[in-house]
Amino acid sequence: MIGEAPRARHWLRAALAVSGVPSAALLLLMAAGELPWGAGLAALVATLLAGAAVARVWLGALGGLARQIRAAAAGDGVPDLQVPPLLPSVQAVADGVTRLARSLAERNAQVDLLRRADAAIIEVLPDPLLVLSAARVPLRANRAAREMLGPPPAGPAPADAAALLRHPALAEALDKALAAGTPATADVLLPVPVARDVAAHIIPMDPPLADGGRVIVLLSDRTRERAIERMRADFVANASHELRTPLASLIGFIETLRGPAADDPAAQQRFLGIMAEQSDRMRRLIDDLLGLSRIEMAEHQAPAGRADVAAVAQAEADAMAPLLAMRKAKLLAEITDATAAPADADQVAQVIRNLLDNAIRHGRERGQIRLAVGPGAAPDGRRGVTIAVTDDGPGIPREHIPRLTERFYRVDKGRARSAGGTGLGLAIVKHIVNRHRGTLAIESEEGTGTTFRVWLPGG
Repeated sequence: MIGEAPRARHWLRAALAVSGVPSAALLLLMAAGELPWGAGLAALVATLLAGAAVARVWLGALGGLARQIRAAAAGDGVPDLQVPPLLPSVQAVADGVTRLARSLAERNAQVDLLRRADAAIIEVLPDPLLVLSAARVPLRANRAAREMLGPPPAGPAPADAAALLRHPALAEALDKALAAGTPATADVLLPVPVARDVAAHIIPMDPPLADGGRVIVLLSDRTRERAIERMRADFVANASHELRTPLASLIGFIETLRGPAADDPAAQQRFLGIMAEQSDRMRRLIDDLLGLSRIEMAEHQAPAGRADVAAVAQAEADAMAPLLAMRKAKLLAEITDATAAPADADQVAQVIRNLLDNAIRHGRERGQIRLAVGPGAAPDGRRGVTIAVTDDGPGIPREHIPRLTERFYRVDKGRARSAGGTGLGLAIVKHIVNRHRGTLAIESEEGTGTTFRVWLPGG
């Protein structure tokens, strides 16, 4: 067998080393005539056999000791090194090795405990955190980072970590931190999947962490704070612009009712009806502005939960009956069981409501609206839910389609205001779809009609 020859050679060398001196002495005595040849040969054979036996015991003890030490080094626990009682010196070595192995095992257990505590602390930190190697490869990401940048498709790196680390501002800050060995900061604007404003704090580690981490990247998501700032500014600007017309109308009618129409009941009733319409328009405008601002503040945070899109669509279709009756329009619903996830059911309902309201108000009077809901695939093949709303109205010129989801953008301002819309419905749809990581497509042909097609992730 392989290995037998080397062991035999070791055994022979050891046997000769043990019995070599007494054997040589016996041969000298026999050669000098001091020892009879018969007795000398018997003594020589006995010496050689004794040397072989001692060598075998020593080599067996040392071989077993080596095997147990290798097993301990491989992590199989602290060895119990026992040797034959006739070899106290070898037992002393074995006892020393056992103490050393036990000390190393205790130290390794302490290191492992510290490593697990370090990982647990990083995992529960509220701010997103990435641990990078010297080559800027992500080694770890805590729960907050995975929630912010998406779950890892493979390995430890979250889905959007590569886009973050390639950002020029962050790459420059990493260069400075690693070169100087001091912390650095960077402001990063991530455009996909939704716009996020992130402050990155880069902290070089010297010495490195237990897993080889040389850089810690601590992220602070300031998207919500910036959205609140924009909301305040946008609300003041939009409200002051869009509320000016209905407010001026109300003031004018009030002055008329106090003056020329004070004694004219018919005029009073007509003016009060117009004032009620303008007041309702102001209410809807303020509600939509506040709703849009709330959606924008949470747009960077993906929703949780599931939405039964079929049930939601049916409920919204039923709720459109009064508006359909007013426009003398007909709604054809083709609804198949479909579930969106992750999704906010209330916001999915608002998407369908706004699209139906838009189609009914801007479609042809006595026209036909089609609502189609069911399973569908995204352009990249992902499974999900498709919501399509089609009208048979005048259609939209091609040059206006890219701007339809802007706030207060109207293709025909006079017709849009007379239809009773606020100009915010499609903007709300766009931001809800963005929050759900979905897609919105608009297809229109002048004179034929328009289709709004929404895809949401799900199964």
